[in-house]
Amino acid sequence: MSEPGVETRMRNSVITARAAASFDPVGRSVATARAFVRDTLQGWGHSDVVDDAVVLTSELVTNAVIHAGTAADVLCLRTEEGVRVEVADHYPEREIPIQGGSRAFAHPDRENGRGLLLCAALATRWGVEYTPTHKHVWFQLDLPQRTVGTRSAGPVLPVDLLPVADERVRVAVLQIDRNEAITSWNDDAEHLFGYAADQVLGKPLGEFAAWPHTPGIGTGIAEALRLSRWEGSYGIRGTDGRVIPVYASHLRVRDTQGEASTVCLLVRDYERAVLQTPMRAPATDGANHESRNADPFEVFIGSPAPDDLDGLLQRTVERARDMLDGDSAFLLLATDDETELEVRATTGLPSARQRFARVPVEAGTGRYGSARMPAVHEDLTAVPGAVPLLSGTGMRSVVTVPLKVEGRLTGSLGVAAEAPGRYANEEALRLQFAADRIALAVESARLGELERLRRGSLSFLVEASDLLAGTLDRDQTLALMAQMTVPTLATWCAVYTIADQSSEPYLSYVLHEDEERIDGLKALLSKIDPPDPVPTPGARTWHAPAEAAHQAALRTSMRELGLGATHVSSGIGTTLATASAVGGETVVLPLVARNRVIGMLTLGKPSDDHFRQEILELAEDLSRRAALALDNARLYSERTAISQALQRSLLPPGLPQVPGVEVEVIYRAAGEGNEVGGDFYDLFPIRDGAYGFAIGDVCGTGPEAAAVTGLARHALRLLAREGFGGPAVLERLNAAILDEGARSRFLTLLYGELWPQEDGSALLKVVCAGHPLPLRLRQDGSVEPAAEPQPLLGVMEDLELYEQTVTLDPGDVLLCVTDGVTERREGTRMLGDDGLTDVLTTCTGLTAGAVAARVLRAVERFAAEPASDDMAILAMRVPEPHQG
Repeated sequence: MSEPGVETRMRNSVITARAAASFDPVGRSVATARAFVRDTLQGWGHSDVVDDAVVLTSELVTNAVIHAGTAADVLCLRTEEGVRVEVADHYPEREIPIQGGSRAFAHPDRENGRGLLLCAALATRWGVEYTPTHKHVWFQLDLPQRTVGTRSAGPVLPVDLLPVADERVRVAVLQIDRNEAITSWNDDAEHLFGYAADQVLGKPLGEFAAWPHTPGIGTGIAEALRLSRWEGSYGIRGTDGRVIPVYASHLRVRDTQGEASTVCLLVRDYERAVLQTPMRAPATDGANHESRNADPFEVFIGSPAPDDLDGLLQRTVERARDMLDGDSAFLLLATDDETELEVRATTGLPSARQRFARVPVEAGTGRYGSARMPAVHEDLTAVPGAVPLLSGTGMRSVVTVPLKVEGRLTGSLGVAAEAPGRYANEEALRLQFAADRIALAVESARLGELERLRRGSLSFLVEASDLLAGTLDRDQTLALMAQMTVPTLATWCAVYTIADQSSEPYLSYVLHEDEERIDGLKALLSKIDPPDPVPTPGARTWHAPAEAAHQAALRTSMRELGLGATHVSSGIGTTLATASAVGGETVVLPLVARNRVIGMLTLGKPSDDHFRQEILELAEDLSRRAALALDNARLYSERTAISQALQRSLLPPGLPQVPGVEVEVIYRAAGEGNEVGGDFYDLFPIRDGAYGFAIGDVCGTGPEAAAVTGLARHALRLLAREGFGGPAVLERLNAAILDEGARSRFLTLLYGELWPQEDGSALLKVVCAGHPLPLRLRQDGSVEPAAEPQPLLGVMEDLELYEQTVTLDPGDVLLCVTDGVTERREGTRMLGDDGLTDVLTTCTGLTAGAVAARVLRAVERFAAEPASDDMAILAMRVPEPHQG
């Protein structure tokens, strides 16, 4: 699928560093692969492309380890132009969706194939390669271009460093009318893409363009064609359905009748140097100020212009202030729907207090009611509140002008002075001329910042979702919610939870980026009513924390001045610091899961600070994921508590003391969160001087096995106390298990009755129904089976069982285990009966507890991996006379 020219260009590039790693086909490998790529690229100093690389790697590794079900091999390559990441799986015949023709990329909401959609949207170049054993999906991200040469000339370069191009460079020339339809298609276009002119004329360019655009994130092709100039990369689908990467330069023109159209020049992407406009360098001749030769943008901003939005905006307000000899200046950017203006840069004003504050565009008769036109206020005292940003600043006169791109309001630029009457229409015209020069650059930088923010947000949400999905513990989920928001989204955060519909919100977790402020913040929030649990989506402002903080600070100040109580609290410093920490904007986002409000996520800023809208949108997205994770943790906790209560009911309430016999039981249930598995044990009094004991193993796991476990343990006690002997007890239990029908499970069981004797020995009568045989350890160190094997229970209807009598002399041990002990494995090796016998021979003279502990230690050390089967160990020992 990869374009031959692209591959040639990549192979001819000098590889300056490489890093590779392989990841197992398990879910946690996706997060590990993201961390590997992030660490690698940051180590190379390529932080500009880290977020895009992490997002793409996450999707491609997910395709490999989750959808293809194979290991993933990740290779990172660094070249002089950028970075290339390859993800290979071991399922080469797995189909890859092809863009173009009758085939389409997967929908963004579907899991499978979404990685390729992101490759098309984010990567500079990408492709798929096959080998007999692997499938490689690769993408390349170019680094930001650096300034080379000047406006009119470049340096002399060695031939091997010149851009790669075909022997015959072809430039496709297209003309697009105002309806986005193709009206001109030259021979080079036909040769490059395979379409004859009559196949494309009159059709929209969008039918053939593979535009690198995800809805809601970047500029679409329709918007780009309406811009006065556009330059960049996209793809054209050829007649064979393959996407041909191209580099394009668009110019909007009008004919003599005033009809607008767009001329598009296109070359293969690796030949972009043919069309690419070099970045401007500082002018060498500072004496030439003729307006007809100077770039108006450079005249106003200076060259080189700042390459980041904040730097560009700050330079703009400073130059505007100097140009009109003002005392302050400000620049606001419009939201996408043009309903609000957001403060982004100021000079001569308390910018920290105003940054990201918002005001409506249509706010009555004041200044922002005419935001779309230049405006002059000779004296703001005559129209209080006309310019909300200047309230309380001492500014008297102000001139404001709109920033517009293609007729759309994108911002507002203003200059103010402390003296009244400083500005008139002449200053408004001068400022408007400057605003027109910088509007497109500001909008381009804003879109670039928004694109980077949203791509970073996507990376943030990918990792946040992965972290939230990695735990079902409620407290850990609450901590993760707070740690993901502080300090990335907010200065402090508080999480309220609601147990049920009748419960009040409860303050469950508080976090501040300064740990010393957490206790004070928690104390402050505990004294005010929690926010109302409103299910309406989106962030809403909550004023109570800031008001409470203000009141606390006021009371503290009065005490310091001696105007209040005579006793001055030692926590004055803490109170003032807490007030400052929560004095800014506070917003509340509902945590809604399964159509119920289960809590609120509260985010706050320090004194007089505000949230950006993009941050609030990201927080809203995070709150939806966090709410579901928190509710899942709640459900899991409830069900785990129920499960554990039911499991505990299957265990004996306690082991009785048997006179003259030491008894020790060790029980281990395999699996996380399990207290009881398919194995069980019991020891209970039957009548005076007689005790019953049992150890068994039910086939399978889950509720059905647990039901048989409960049936067996309770039936054994009931039947034994009714006076039935061992064979009769097991035969009736066998019938009860068979009566369960489809729910029945076969059962191996060792059952016995124990009578301590006056001479210090113990008499046992045992029945071993399909269970590992009990082992008897004598004082001389010999070990022998203490019973014979008989049929297991739950298989045959008519069982004829018999019991065997065993006498334990003082010092003897009877060891009973389940098959989780004897079948402990390490590769092809198994502990087995012989291995268990060898362990028991070393236990002469040990107490029952020491014997059981030694057996468990031997089982655990036999293999490095945790046990995958339940284990029960029952050891009984008759102590020697001097030990009694």
